[in-house]
Amino acid sequence: MTRSLITGINGQDGSYLAELLLKKKHNVFGIIRRGSTINTRRIDHLLYQKEKITRHYGDLGDANSIVRLLLKIKPDEVYNIGSMSHVRVSFDIPTYTGDITGLGGCRILEAMKNLREHKLLDSTVKYYQASSSEMYGLSPPLQNENTPFLPVSPYGCSKLFMYHMTRTYRFGHNMFACNGILFNHGGPRRGETFVTKKIIRAACRIKLGKQDKLILGNLSAMRDWGFAGDYMDAIYKIMHHTEPDDFVVATNEIYSVQQFLELVFKKLNLSIDDYVEQSDAFYRPNEVPALQGDSTKIHDVLGWSPKVSFSQLINMMIKSAMEEEKNDKITTA
Repeated sequence: MTRSLITGINGQDGSYLAELLLKKKHNVFGIIRRGSTINTRRIDHLLYQKEKITRHYGDLGDANSIVRLLLKIKPDEVYNIGSMSHVRVSFDIPTYTGDITGLGGCRILEAMKNLREHKLLDSTVKYYQASSSEMYGLSPPLQNENTPFLPVSPYGCSKLFMYHMTRTYRFGHNMFACNGILFNHGGPRRGETFVTKKIIRAACRIKLGKQDKLILGNLSAMRDWGFAGDYMDAIYKIMHHTEPDDFVVATNEIYSVQQFLELVFKKLNLSIDDYVEQSDAFYRPNEVPALQGDSTKIHDVLGWSPKVSFSQLINMMIKSAMEEEKNDKITTA
């Protein structure tokens, strides 16, 4: 049975990936960073079933904990999903972002390389790096695997470092190391501070009479939004391709934050003019104007295409947010 290790398993992507791997009968192990509050809400439903997750405490900033866990678990595949993942916050903590989002994956790859050389880890172990469309930055759409990378945020720069390091270990050390360049993706488990969840949560609260205003930043930013569950299926296909490679994962569609906002409010029969305001406080120091992926390669090579449409994604998130709001459940990370 395949032994799969996931960093950041308690995040949105990690939880959907864990579900998928359990369905495929993998033994799933997750690395969780120790905090003062319980942060396993997204995977709680997976912890008490027959095919369950084995959790371990570790940190992408701690090379010793990575080596220890690789030796203990002896995984067949490692999915590096964990990171400091909020683009706006990365401007406030750039060195931490570089250390975790950038060097964190490098620590894993270096540990894998050294353990393989000493026959302490199987030479066939695979590595997946969660790369990001933020690496494209100012490059105009459509963006594919050959588009120049021009990141303008600490997060995008950190992701680009690990994208290239993944390729470096693949070519320099003959490792199965692959990148998935994922464009924006969300769902009911999206963190509260991300703009899509922020809009939907606020709209539901306004609808229920629990909130008066929604304050946002740049409404003209254009993004390619998909469903996180679909994208984890793409990751699985990338990791189980016959050879390591790099793939863009996207819907090929593009919408502005304004359009996202309008559709959410329309579905809830609310008027934007009555409730929405803009503030410079929510703008990034450097704005990325437009990200729209071209997923032709993954469709042609691996047969992947998204199943959930833009409108269906919003419906899914509204339904979940309404249920959570009525039960006062909030996803914070």
